[in-house]
Formats: sequence, C-alpha cells, structure tokens
Amino acid sequence: MPLSRRTFLKNSALVSTGIGLTAEITHPSESLFNDNPYNMLFAPHFGMFENHAGKDLLDQIKYMHERGFRAIEDNGMMGRTPEMQEKIGNMLGKLGMKMGVFVVAFDNWPLQSSMTTGKDEWKQKFTRTCKDAVDVAKRTGATFMTVVPGNYDRSLPIGIQTSHVIDTLRSGAAIFEPNNLVMVLEPLSDTPDLFLRYTDQTHMICKAVNSPACKILFDIYHMQKNEGRISRNIDLTWDEIAYFQIGDEPGRNEPNSGEINYKYLFKKIQDKSKAEGKNLILGMEHGKSQGGKEGELKLIQAYRDCDPK
Repeated sequence: MPLSRRTFLKNSALVSTGIGLTAEITHPSESLFNDNPYNMLFAPHFGMFENHAGKDLLDQIKYMHERGFRAIEDNGMMGRTPEMQEKIGNMLGKLGMKMGVFVVAFDNWPLQSSMTTGKDEWKQKFTRTCKDAVDVAKRTGATFMTVVPGNYDRSLPIGIQTSHVIDTLRSGAAIFEPNNLVMVLEPLSDTPDLFLRYTDQTHMICKAVNSPACKILFDIYHMQKNEGRISRNIDLTWDEIAYFQIGDEPGRNEPNSGEINYKYLFKKIQDKSKAEGKNLILGMEHGKSQGGKEGELKLIQAYRDCDPK
C-alpha cells in the first residue's frame, strides 16, 4: 500500500532529525545510540545524564559507559567523602574507564587573590591541599588536578605576581611529581580579575615551573572567549598541554550548539595525539542546549557526529 503524502513527510522528518523509524521511538536512548566506545576520551561530569540514569553517581557512571564514554571528570571530587571517592574509583576500574580532572580547591578558590600575593599563608594552604589531593587521586585513580592561581593583586607589578605564582606552583609540583600526578593550569574567562587568562601566559609559567607535574588544561570554551585562534594556539602550546575541556560558544553547551568547529578541532587533536602516542582526556565541562531527556540525547548525538573516525 503506497504511503500517503502526510505519512511520507512525517517519516522523512523523523529520519532527518535522527530519530528514525524503529519500534523503540518512545525510548530512543535504547535504540538510537550504540555502546561502541568513542574514538576519543570524552569525559562527562555527574549530573549530565541524570534524567536517564537517575541521581545515584554509580548508576550515572554505568550509563555513561553504556553510551560509549570511557572517562569522567568531577570538579567537586575533593568535597566527596573518602568512601564515595573509593566507590567511584572502584566502579571506574571495573568498567575500564579513566578518571579525569578534579579541582584542587581551597578557601574561596578562585574568587580572591591567592598565589599572586606572595603571602606565605596562601602557599601553605595550597601545599596542604595538594597533599590532600594526592590521597583523593589514589582513591579515584585520577592523574590530573585542575589548579587556578586566583585573582590579580593590583598592588603588585605583573612580573612580581608571576614570580609568586611560579614559586607557589613549584611547591605543588614537588608534591605531585613523586606521585606521578599532574596539576593542569587552567586559564579562564569568567572574570577579568583572574590572573591566568591566556595560553601563552600559561605556557610560559609551565616552562618556568619546569616539572612534568605542571601542564596546561586547554579549555576551548574559555580560550575562544579570551583569545580565539584556537587551532593556532593549540599548535603553539602543544608541548605543555596535558588535558582539554570542551564547551561551545556562545552558551557553553555541547558541540554543534555554537560557533566552534569541534569536528575539525577533535580531528586535529586526535592526529597530533596519535603522532606522539598520547591519549588525552577531553572533559565535557559544559551544559546542554536543551533540557530533559531530549537534551541528553541531543548531546550524545553531537558527540557521535563530531567524534573523529
């Protein structure tokens, strides 16, 4: 029996939106997306798939694995109980997943002056927190920890502030390096008061710290806002980059929701990584352009579309 024009148009619309004609249209998460691992280590964060997986953190990890993700990240890991950290680490180990970054957070990080001041109190706070971070990393299987130096100290010349930051970071590197851990410095765009804002600035600081425990976290969203020319700046700072984070601009949501050509960038990162035998984690530090389950599926589809072959 031939299709009516109305039925044909309806079916065509479903196909064009990626829904397709299956018996599981009412449960698309079970029919649209296979569990084949992505070719890159994309790392969702907790809460990103809560509408499908529920609020339990271990169930969320399982769901991420089922959808093909092989890494996670969790900025707030240091605030979780040691028991939960161990459970997360054990689950990741069981599923063969990697733990991405968590934040080395202390006091009102990074909302006030800290490392830039040169005050010993900040250096002591930082080193104490670094020691705590080593224990968290051991429980969770993490290698990378995000570090942000804090705000400018407007009373000091920029060169003096930079020297203070380098000195403090060296004290952290002395803690992380013997444990084969890496603090990744993240230049940010949240406020112009933040000291660390550009990739060349971060590259110079890493060179000055001169430790394998101090590298760059290249957040593509923040750097698109602060400096642009993402591809060129990846090339210029590649030798110090150890971690990436993702977010489209404007909106800080999933790839394909803004102006950044993530399909091109992911292929570029993949090619450069393969040439050096690296397998970098790319943290999905962003929101969703659409709410509910539909938004979660849209996010998954965006990563399938951009994942390089």
